[in-house]
Amino acid sequence: MYPEIGHLSFLHTYGVLVALAFLAGLWMATRLAKRNGLNTEAVTNLGIYCALAAIVGAKLMMLLVDIGYYTAHPGEILSLPTLQAGGVFYGGLIAALAVGVWYMRRSGLPVLRTADVFAPGVALGHGIGRLGCFSAGCCWGVESHLPWSVTFTNPVANQLVGVPLGIPLHPTQLYESFAEFLIFAILYWRIGKPHSAGAIISTYLMLYCAARFVVEFFRFHEQGNLWGGPLDTSQWISIALFLVGASYLVATRHGAVPQPAHTR
Repeated sequence: MYPEIGHLSFLHTYGVLVALAFLAGLWMATRLAKRNGLNTEAVTNLGIYCALAAIVGAKLMMLLVDIGYYTAHPGEILSLPTLQAGGVFYGGLIAALAVGVWYMRRSGLPVLRTADVFAPGVALGHGIGRLGCFSAGCCWGVESHLPWSVTFTNPVANQLVGVPLGIPLHPTQLYESFAEFLIFAILYWRIGKPHSAGAIISTYLMLYCAARFVVEFFRFHEQGNLWGGPLDTSQWISIALFLVGASYLVATRHGAVPQPAHTR
């Protein structure tokens, strides 16, 4: 919709909102860490490491999803559009989880409790980040003629991300943003109640994966579905991570000692 802030071609709305998303998510994680008696300095450092890992992981997942295109056009790997692209969120999430576990073990942070305090912040930040996607036009939906469909008209958006102009589309970016804000509200409420360690991050995985699975049906995918089947790559990852979260909650439902909510 508005890929640039005013007439400042060097200042993209997407970049500003992603930066705001990171700061908001990190602020929330640090706030919850303090409330739950965790080392806030270590949590802040963890957030920075995870953010860097997420950027790299999202780019790598994007290259893997479109491996056919980049194999045929290797020069595009380091092109400006590729470097400017946000990448695939799941690649960033998986990379951030891997680096996060490594750093938590190295710094002595309790893995599951720390992951719990990060979960609401991830949802909050991702919700803001999807607003950035909407402003840039990326991650657009398939054609739709519903009352809430959106039509992109800014040629800059088309030049930057390739979104079609003049065609009403599903606002999939807003679908996911709304879902993330709702997930954030649920997690923020839930983390203030007694819970076993790992329950919050597991709930996040289940809720987000369910929402992403549904949104993907309305999202445009130039590369098509995985193996030519009914589901795309993100939906298969959604199923896998949903099962991870669900399995943990089922395993700890009986016999787990509740972790009291820390308040200040």
